[in-house]
Amino acid sequence: MHSHQLDFKILGDDIQLVEIELDPLETVIAEAGSMMYMDNDIRFETKMGDGSVPNQGLMSKLLSAGSRVLTGESLFVTHFTNQGITKQRVAFAAPYPGKIVPVDLGLLGGSLIVQKDGFLCAAKGTRISITLNRRIGSGLVGGEGFILQKLEGDGLTFMHAGGTVIERKLNHETLKIDTGCIVGYTPGIDFNIETTGSLRSMVFGGEGIFLATLRGTGTVWLQSMPIRKLIQAISPYGRNIKKESRSLLDNFLER
Repeated sequence: MHSHQLDFKILGDDIQLVEIELDPLETVIAEAGSMMYMDNDIRFETKMGDGSVPNQGLMSKLLSAGSRVLTGESLFVTHFTNQGITKQRVAFAAPYPGKIVPVDLGLLGGSLIVQKDGFLCAAKGTRISITLNRRIGSGLVGGEGFILQKLEGDGLTFMHAGGTVIERKLNHETLKIDTGCIVGYTPGIDFNIETTGSLRSMVFGGEGIFLATLRGTGTVWLQSMPIRKLIQAISPYGRNIKKESRSLLDNFLER
């Protein structure tokens, strides 16, 4: 199935949203709960399945929905369709501060791998499935990167990322990254999780003992503030509590 062709614009800076313009009978699929606003003639329906396979049977839908549960996402995908006779708009917001990254799957050979919480929305016709890191042991020990989402199609898909997004091109190169900072990568990249440093470095240096290693040729998208780090930064038990305590004490002493 060919993907629907979408027109869009990304609004905002630190907390972005993507506004998609749909022609009559065009559809965009999205994560449940990500819609921000829509025009009057947009109709939405929550379904088990991404709609990439017409007349998909019940068992196939259940298997597809079940695979999404493994990634921690909702069992359902919401389909937004323009049922009017003129162009209509629908907008989707990122779930936490960061950037929205548009990717044309047709220009990447039809496939993209994203972290389990990286998918926001896509043109109807995009297939959403899971892919398992073949190095199961390292994925389980590293805690991230074992179960990933695979997006396939020939249209637009939108990823969301925390903080600032960096796009890196690798040409038979190796890049080592904090495991949570990967947003997505093209299939020409080999992804593994490896140990680095020592336990002492992890305890006293503040860095993790596991790093993601990306090797090969292709494109990698990185995020500076994954949701794990954001929660840690604002948590009353996070790293920044000591910094905040010192600043309050300094303010008191200055008085």
